[in-house]
Amino acid sequence: MAQNVPEELGRTIETLYRSESGRILATLVRLLGDLDVAEEAMHEAFATALDTWPKTGVPDNPRPWLISTARFKAIDGIRRRARFDSAQKDLDLYLEPSVSEAPDKDEIEDDRLRLIFICCHPALPPEGRVALTLREVCGLTTEEISRAFLVTPATLAQRIVRAKAVIRDKAIPYQVPASQELPARVGAVLQVVYLVFNEGYSAAAGAEVTRAELTGEAIRLGRLLAELLPEPEVIGLLSLMLLQESRRAARTSPTGELILLENQDRSLWNRAHIAEGVALLEKALNSHRFGSYTLQAAIAAVHAQAESVAQTDWREIVALYDRLLEIQPSPVVRLNRAVAIAMRDGPEAGLTEIDAVLEHGELANYYLAHSVRADMYRRLGRTSEARSSYEKALALTQQEPEQQFLQERIRQLK
Repeated sequence: MAQNVPEELGRTIETLYRSESGRILATLVRLLGDLDVAEEAMHEAFATALDTWPKTGVPDNPRPWLISTARFKAIDGIRRRARFDSAQKDLDLYLEPSVSEAPDKDEIEDDRLRLIFICCHPALPPEGRVALTLREVCGLTTEEISRAFLVTPATLAQRIVRAKAVIRDKAIPYQVPASQELPARVGAVLQVVYLVFNEGYSAAAGAEVTRAELTGEAIRLGRLLAELLPEPEVIGLLSLMLLQESRRAARTSPTGELILLENQDRSLWNRAHIAEGVALLEKALNSHRFGSYTLQAAIAAVHAQAESVAQTDWREIVALYDRLLEIQPSPVVRLNRAVAIAMRDGPEAGLTEIDAVLEHGELANYYLAHSVRADMYRRLGRTSEARSSYEKALALTQQEPEQQFLQERIRQLK
């Protein structure tokens, strides 16, 4: 951060970067036609804000200010690097009209959807699509994304660099695909949107359990996708996000402590989200062409419509997980199914299933696997083993409310 920036203003600019950089970058890519140029210009605009706003104050609407500043920075940079020949004149003709026109709200909102599709282009490797979109569209840091993929930040950065190179070398157009191309492209987009939602719903690290700006952004993108392509899985994903987001207000105490599902005040659940999510779920299920997102939404709906944990239909949840495993046989799905089995058949049965999942090794560094294993031991009265598993989980999580929750569980065992 620049020197002599008041602390409060510095926090304001950091918050703006976190919440607005994705929209700003998306618009700049459309206006400038190059992802690297747009990213560099956006960073220069934020640096200019750090120098200028302490003197002039924060603009009433900072996003257009930042976009306009970034465009001028980009054009000046291109002119400095370019030779003043006919190509430069063509560049001026292309860029100058963009400078004089302030993008309207709808144009800015649509830009992010376009940017998601370019970042999820089939020419990019799958891991590059996800990493690039999370970095450029959603503004997640390289460290946050690397934790999500269990790779080093350096490896993740290389994926992003390679993905950008493919976009540049293949001159991938900045546009939403034609209708005949959408079905083949939408799977990677849905994966990215849901990963964005998950980072907001359960932040990888930090002082807060949730980051509402990310879950809200993922839901907004889900709505845009559902309008653009009302396919069952698009609708199913939107349903899933709404049903999960409905519980956000009840997931933490006023002082920030984590509250488990069984202890949540269900009167705080967002009934409008639940009603909309259930209606969307029924629409997706009636199509008989649904997939994993719709099945996860069906599981979330069982929870959302139950009056308590005791009155939850755990048999139905286990059956839905069985169906989900048929089409998405992931270790995390098996872990969630094991928890449902514990609720249906008791902690001994759940522990057997959890041990079987951990034996495969994929979740050895996943703190939730050790946390739920510890809970099974706790419920069985096996205190020493519970403490050991809680400590293992504690060592693996970087989220402060989770750490506090696990520390409290360990204290209770003593």
